[in-house]
Order: sequence, then structure tokens, then C-alpha cells
Amino acid sequence: MKSRAVALAAALALVLSACGGGDEQAQGQMPPPEVGVVTVQPGNVPLEKDLVGRLAPYRSADVRARVPGVLQRRVYEEGSDVKAGQVLFRIDPDQLQASLGQAQASLAAAKAEYANAKANADRARRLAPERFVSQSDLDNALAAERSAGASVQQAQAALDNARINLGYATVTSPIDGRANQQQVTEGALVGQGTPTLLTTVDQIDPLYVNFSMSVSELDQARRALGGRETGDADVQVMLPDGSQYEHPGKLDFSGNVVDPATGAVALRAVVPNPDRRLLPGTYVTLKAVLGQQAGAFLVPQAALQRDDRGPFLMVIGADGNVVRKDVVANRTQGPDWVIGSGIEAGDQVVVSGLQRVQPGQPAKGTPWQPEGSPPEGQAPAAGEGEAPAEAPAAAPADDADAADPAEQG
Repeated sequence: MKSRAVALAAALALVLSACGGGDEQAQGQMPPPEVGVVTVQPGNVPLEKDLVGRLAPYRSADVRARVPGVLQRRVYEEGSDVKAGQVLFRIDPDQLQASLGQAQASLAAAKAEYANAKANADRARRLAPERFVSQSDLDNALAAERSAGASVQQAQAALDNARINLGYATVTSPIDGRANQQQVTEGALVGQGTPTLLTTVDQIDPLYVNFSMSVSELDQARRALGGRETGDADVQVMLPDGSQYEHPGKLDFSGNVVDPATGAVALRAVVPNPDRRLLPGTYVTLKAVLGQQAGAFLVPQAALQRDDRGPFLMVIGADGNVVRKDVVANRTQGPDWVIGSGIEAGDQVVVSGLQRVQPGQPAKGTPWQPEGSPPEGQAPAAGEGEAPAEAPAAAPADDADAADPAEQG
């Protein structure tokens, strides 16, 4: 009984001491709240825009029948790559060959007439000084010579034209590219009246990607770049599976007229396509890097707040007190806001714990960690690769009393 009384007295003293310490802590000043902060530094931030565009051939040429005739056969394989000058179709050349022969005969006849007219003119020139021919006969001989010479030139032009038409019977590709399906089958009569479309050849390396931007987006980009033009912007194509195409493109055209129907400005970029992986007519997602915004800050989106005065950030000042700073935040980039002005290099921006801070009140900043990443130096939680150690079991009170030698005495 004596040992039990001593233990109860010690426990009572311990409880009274704890109560007294709590009162003293309650009477003291509360410590400043602990919040997560990031220290910001200015830098060059890419001005990115997510857009939608459509791929188009770099060059597209219609292959047409330029002379009348019957299509004999297709020489190329549909959907294959062809070279400039490669034969694609053949048109029956018999009628064109006959026209060429007729033109050659006409030229021969014209040359014969010219030879006779020239001989008569030469004779008249020799006899005219001796008054053996009249002046009228001389003039007629010279006129006949000139007419025969013009007939030779006309016959030569007709021969050249017939030779060109015969060459059109062999239809070739005008450019390097990929030949599409034939539009007319063998045996069809083509080239009657208007040139008949036989197929098309598209150059698909590189490709054009056509897209547009609203006037407000272009104005925002120019403001972010300090009034400079977007220049040679880089364009990155995103594939349908969400992956990034390995060959970046380059902006090569920017329109200067606003489409009144859409209120947008047309733009175009050139994208390499050496593997023929991209196909014309496909709608793709683009990431256009229009330039570099100098002196900008990146802060997590959770740090930015808004009220009737506009966007603002909470910053822990050099004296440890919280300060409100109004900022200019026009766009996001990934998980961050791009801040153009309003904060300075080295500012500690509050990201987490914003509900516990007030302007003018002190706060303690600790490095902010994104959700899902453990703080630095923290050990893995129990159950994550390591079993928790078992605590030793406490001895029963009755057993302890029984082991007391004073009580046993």
C-alpha cells in the first residue's frame, strides 16, 4: 500500500505540472503560420499557343490530257512516288503522227514554191537594169519571193506544233511527288474541247499546315513580345495518339487581312515529312512557339488569386510579413501562370496555405512541393516497402505490484 500511494502522488504532480505548462503556452504569442512558397526568378519564357490546323501538299499538280485521242494505258502505279518527267499515261499517237507527216509535207511544198519564187526574183533583178523586164514584172517577182518565204515560215511553225502535240501523247509528271488514282480508264476519249484530268501529283515532303489565329490572340502575342512581330515561329505537330512529331516546322506565311466571316488571320507553316508519315488533309493539333517573352516569371496556378481589383499574389517580404502584390497574368503555360509584371526577382510567393495568411501579418515560408511528390528527406510511409516495427507490450499493473519487494515485506 505504501508504494501505491507514492505512485499516485507522483502521477498527480505530473498532471498538475502539465496543466500549468499549457496555461503558460496559451498565454504566450501564437507562432506564425507555416506556408509553402516558391522563390521566383525572371527568365525567357516561350510564347506558346495550342492551335488546330490542317495539312496540305507543298505542291499539287493536275495531270491532264492536252491533245485529243484515246487513252491507251496507264504506266505508273497508283499511290506511288514519281519523279518529274516520268511517264504516267500514253495516248494513241496515230492521228497525231499523221498530222505531223502532213505538216512535214506542207513544209516541203512551201520550200519548193519559195525556191521557184526566188529564182524568178533573181532573174528579174539581173534583167531590170538593162530594161529587159518592166518595173511591174520586177515588183511582182519580188512580192512572190516574199510570200513564198512567209509560207515556209508558216509551214515550219505548223510542223513544230504537230511535233509538240505528238509529244503530248506521252503524258509525264510535272513535279516530284506522289501520284494519286487515275481519273479516266483506258479506252476513253480524252482531250476533246478541254484538257481532261487524268490524275494529280502531290508533293508531300515537306507539307504545309494551315491554321488561323484570332486578332486578339495575335495582339496578345505582340504585347507579350514587347511589340515585336512573331517572326519565324516554331511549330510542333502533335500526332493523333498524343505523341509529339519528331520534325518541328517553321512559320513561313502570316496573312495581313482579317477574314470577315471568322475574325481570324490565316497563317501557314512548313513541316518536314521525310518518312511520309503525315498525310495531306489531316487535322492536327499544333503547339506554336511564337517567340520568347523576356523577363517573365512562372508561378504555380494555385498561387494566383483574383478579386474585383484583378489578379494578385501573396508574397512574404524581407521582414517576414505577408504583402499583397497586384500582377499582370495574361496566359497559362502548362501548370503555371506567366506573370509579366508586378513581382520581383527573389520574391517568395505563397502557393499553399493561402487561407492562413493576411497582408501585414507574419508567416513562415517553407519550400512548396507539388501534390504527389514527398517532401525532401521524408522516409516512405508505413506499408510502402517496409513493415512498421511492433511496439513492446506494457506489463500489467498487478504483476508490477506483485514484483514490489517492499509490498511483499
